[in-house]
Amino acid sequence: MLSFRSRPLDWTFRFGALGALVGSGFLFATAPALADPSPALDRFSFSVGGFSADPKLEASVATPYGTLQTGDIKPGRVTMPRITADLLIGDSQGISFDYYQYKREYGGQFGNNTSLGPFGTLSTLGNANLNTKLDFAKLSYKWWLGSGNTVFGLGAGAAYYRATLGITALAGVNGQVGTLNESSSDNAVAPLLEIGVRHAITPDLRLFADASGVWKSSGRFHGNIYNASAGVEWFPVKNVGLVVSYGVTNIDLTRDGSTADSRLKVRLQGPSAFLKARF
Repeated sequence: MLSFRSRPLDWTFRFGALGALVGSGFLFATAPALADPSPALDRFSFSVGGFSADPKLEASVATPYGTLQTGDIKPGRVTMPRITADLLIGDSQGISFDYYQYKREYGGQFGNNTSLGPFGTLSTLGNANLNTKLDFAKLSYKWWLGSGNTVFGLGAGAAYYRATLGITALAGVNGQVGTLNESSSDNAVAPLLEIGVRHAITPDLRLFADASGVWKSSGRFHGNIYNASAGVEWFPVKNVGLVVSYGVTNIDLTRDGSTADSRLKVRLQGPSAFLKARF
């Protein structure tokens, strides 16, 4: 059985940055008053919500007999928890944090008659169960250009991602039938670039659009993650508001194995809603 494991998930890395950011935000909120930034920006903000997406999934899982392909599948709509935080330093620079988790199980008929070249054919008999999980966190430093109701942002930082991919099936290879149970999991840190725009119709009604990209072309676990979203923020009270947006995320990650590669490709598209606190 092919199985590989990375070091345990570093929770300190994933949430330590958020804790430091939240702590710094409250320090800034209680510090002596600074000059007012653009009405499109907040000194500190923290958002909690969910991303409701209709995913399109394609995966390949390495097995002792070759790589099993799923083809394009649609496992059905899923809602992912998401946390974001932003801290403004001075009037034009800041730190941004974002975290979400995609987790989905799918049972269906796929991977039939996968050719293994001279070794024959790998076939699943009946339904196969596919388990996918992706943890994604990013921390970036941003520069905001402009001081009026509209500002443009440029960001650079690092992203941490961890993907787990597993399959369970009844499979046949050259007339021999057996249970196939394989999984792969790994994590990596990759550079991140961001762009964004913010516009304040009023201080309590604002529009925004963001795009980001993560690239890692080398190493055992590599690939890219792209994200774009646009939405509106409305604050019925001074410090608490509602954020609604629509976004698209493309994920393409490969884990190089000793005998075969495991690959996960996911397209997530749909609306998000957050409860946002600002100070």
